[in-house]
Amino acid sequence: MNWQPIYAVLIFTSTLVTYLCALKIDSTTVKSKKKTYLTASLIINLGILFLFKYYNFFNESIFGLLNDWGIRMTLPNFDLLLPVGISFYTFQAVGYTIDVYRGDIKSEKHFGIYSLFVSFFPQLVAGPIERAVNLLPQFKEVKVFNYQQAADGIRLMIWGFFMKIVVADRLAIYVNSVYVVPENHSSITLLVATIFFAFQIYCDFAGYSNIAIGCAKIMGFDLMTNFKRPYFAQSCAEFWSRWHISLSTWFKDYVYIPLGGNRVGTIKNYRNLLITFLVSGLWHGANWTYVIWGGLNGLYQVIYKILGISPKRKKTNVSINLVYIGNLLLTFVLISFSWIFFRANTLSDALIVIERMITAQGSLFLGDKSSFVYGLFAIVILMLKDGYDEFYPNGTLFFTSKLRPVRYISYSLVIVLILLLGVFDGGQFIYFQF
Repeated sequence: MNWQPIYAVLIFTSTLVTYLCALKIDSTTVKSKKKTYLTASLIINLGILFLFKYYNFFNESIFGLLNDWGIRMTLPNFDLLLPVGISFYTFQAVGYTIDVYRGDIKSEKHFGIYSLFVSFFPQLVAGPIERAVNLLPQFKEVKVFNYQQAADGIRLMIWGFFMKIVVADRLAIYVNSVYVVPENHSSITLLVATIFFAFQIYCDFAGYSNIAIGCAKIMGFDLMTNFKRPYFAQSCAEFWSRWHISLSTWFKDYVYIPLGGNRVGTIKNYRNLLITFLVSGLWHGANWTYVIWGGLNGLYQVIYKILGISPKRKKTNVSINLVYIGNLLLTFVLISFSWIFFRANTLSDALIVIERMITAQGSLFLGDKSSFVYGLFAIVILMLKDGYDEFYPNGTLFFTSKLRPVRYISYSLVIVLILLLGVFDGGQFIYFQF
């Protein structure tokens, strides 16, 4: 509404349509009628999303292809501002309708409570994409201030601010300066910038998720965990069980499984994986770079399955050995390579990055040396914290120490690091654009 007051109509329409369709689905036992109401909900909601996010992309791509074939046809593009959070609240509302259709939950009769579910402010603009079965019942509970919940929420928010302001925004300075003109940089510079971006996007989005989850927790609401130290994954499949978990599970439940999942033949299972990841790539943005990024991650899943590579993680603390380190590094390399397409401004830029990463000799570009060093220091702190949480999930050091002085010193140190090393230039969250 701050940008365009009329845009409030969009989230209201999405809320009203899914609310009414869910009521209608619940009010009839006729399968065909249920399917009709579900279809209406999907068409209206995904139609709005398509118009604002994908119409121009498909218009240019299709008619550009026809033009290459000598068929001259054009439709005008729409100069529309992409509403903040539209992909997130649309998926959350659509998921609710599907859950009611499947009989997993009953429709919510109270329009105010349902509206709050769609527009709950901590996670409205960038997730986690919540499920109705988890969040809706919490709006009906009487909330009483709970000290422990508030303390847990504040801890999450402090760490989220560290991830965003100290790590992500600090690394962004270097990454942006390199990726804006990749043709001017050497292979070592492009390699470092790509590695930095892997940590930048992780801390940017996981930082937001921690802030959102912590904010909700202070008020007595429990949102789902969205990240679980993804760069400690030993396979690409495990990576996606740790990264943007709310979206990954959404695509699994509402795209992959309806396509047949792994209950079909081998070839169809590969097809289902590729389709799911291609749709996931397109969800992130109307650009071929995102489609290729999604397809590449789908291809990783297929190759792992073909080769029968499925590293098993022990239920107890993970032992560090050469196999573990090898799996971890291979996964990081593959995921980081795919991030090139995610970060590059255009497809041609992505290809330039890959080509020059292989062929371009030269020294390492440091840019602002102090900022570069601060970025490295922040990554070290991040990985020490994630490493401790990974290997000692029930550990009681630092933030979770049983000794109050140790906890307070830990909080103070992180806050001091935020104030000393943080970048306070109003840097936008990457996932706000989706």
